[in-house]
Amino acid sequence: MIIGRLRGTVAALGSDSVMVDVNGVGYVALAGSRLLSKLTVGAEAEVFIETRVTESSITLFAFGSDDERAWFVRLQDVPGVAGKSAMAIMDAISATELMDALALGDTATITRAKGVGKKLAERIVGELAGKPPPMGRFGKFTADPSGSVSAAAELKTGARSEAVSALINLGYSQSEAARAVASAARDVPDAETGALIKAALKELSPA
Repeated sequence: MIIGRLRGTVAALGSDSVMVDVNGVGYVALAGSRLLSKLTVGAEAEVFIETRVTESSITLFAFGSDDERAWFVRLQDVPGVAGKSAMAIMDAISATELMDALALGDTATITRAKGVGKKLAERIVGELAGKPPPMGRFGKFTADPSGSVSAAAELKTGARSEAVSALINLGYSQSEAARAVASAARDVPDAETGALIKAALKELSPA
């Protein structure tokens, strides 16, 4: 059985974990401080789960949105990035910030994560830059503003992914499109897809 999401009452919070009570069953999942700071004991919450099963244990990792969970998985495709480092990165920066850092070759943003040095950040950028972002378990992200603790961030990430896809359809490469959208988004961080495409096209147009 793979657990993909939990919605229930926050029963307890630890320094690196959360217990979510779902119909009387308490599920304990590892979580970063950024997510934990948004949760309150006794309040309702929804978290997205990555389940890791080994011969000796079952470990749950909790995230505020499915795109954060998907990036957690993608980061571990990079040699030298294990679960601890991937969790530290997703705790230090949002999925949107990670997308921008990869597109712009910004290793400094990635080194904000505890235990992640310049060499590992450079390897992450080298391995993942120019590749399409991971999509959720079922092909795309769907934010639920009534439940997800990071719905706004997930919608923002979705807008950027859609803008990149539109530029690729216009004939630009993945890396060109991602870099232009990331650059445009720094000027208009809350822009919707249409505005991002327009701004990114200006970035791509010769002076």
